[in-house]
Amino acid sequence: MNAQTEQDLIAQVQHNCHIADSRHAASFGLCTYLLKMREFYRWEQGLSFEASLPQGDVVAWLEEREGLWEGLAEADYRPIQIQGEAFEPFDAAAINRALKPLELVYSGGLGHAATPHFFLGRLHRREDCEGPEILVSGPELARDLAAPPAMYAEGLIFLRRESLKRMLWERLQNWRWSRRDNTLGRAFASYAFDEDLEGALEAMTETELTTVLLHERGEFQADQALGPGWNELLLSCAGSRAELMLRSVRDHWADCATTLPALAERGDPAPIHFFVGNLSGMRKEIFPALTAAYEDWRQSGDLSALAAAAEQGEPHWRGLALRALARAGPRDAAMADDLVRMIEGGYW
Repeated sequence: MNAQTEQDLIAQVQHNCHIADSRHAASFGLCTYLLKMREFYRWEQGLSFEASLPQGDVVAWLEEREGLWEGLAEADYRPIQIQGEAFEPFDAAAINRALKPLELVYSGGLGHAATPHFFLGRLHRREDCEGPEILVSGPELARDLAAPPAMYAEGLIFLRRESLKRMLWERLQNWRWSRRDNTLGRAFASYAFDEDLEGALEAMTETELTTVLLHERGEFQADQALGPGWNELLLSCAGSRAELMLRSVRDHWADCATTLPALAERGDPAPIHFFVGNLSGMRKEIFPALTAAYEDWRQSGDLSALAAAAEQGEPHWRGLALRALARAGPRDAAMADDLVRMIEGGYW
């Protein structure tokens, strides 16, 4: 693929990213939106994390970008053209087969609240082993505003190294406003961010890439057990409290099966602090035993409570997910309410 053709491919993917953002960027709270837009500008301009952002230029770019999105709000996603062949933008498996000789990685899938996400990046490494194929991307060539650092879809695990690094940077920026002694602060204190920002970000990215991969392997195991009916259930509840709770249940199942046992066995404090500090509000709400186990470890230095929470949690969350799946049916308020009550009765 020559440079001009690669630029055409980048433009195609970025166009679909712009359409996704035109429809869903407003779902972020104002503060989160502005922070993400600042970092989106940094990425698009190729600026380092330590570079100061010119406020006037950022404001002008923000106005231009919002104008672009306004003009795309009713547009349809376009097929991806690769060497004369057209692919549906959500057919990530086929697109990646076509991109394999070019050392590029593509993802197109649905995230929380059925929000589409697209990206194109350079292949960092590929892992073929038992289970799903793992594609780790490096520099990103096209992306949307949310840029989730990992996704499992169609038998593929996508790990976005650059997006993970930028997510860590955003979390660090947020924490630096107050520098509170909390779980994230303890994680960041494990690295020399004040002395060597780039080096510390690189080291933390490598550590957290391992944790993210563990979670995605757990997602794969859960997906194999649940089958396609689970994603249909999520879509039927898209945007509701029930969807948030269902995603949290499966996340806990995945982590109790893979992530937490590995973290407890390894015993490295930094990823344990970051894992707990990065839990969403819903995930903390439904699994108070995990927070209790973390606090037990902090006080005693003994990881057995964390390991026990994983061992006991795996069958608990697996069973709750399977019961929720059995309740699946046509979308209606009664089903969503039933699921919320079922999960609330399964807090642990």
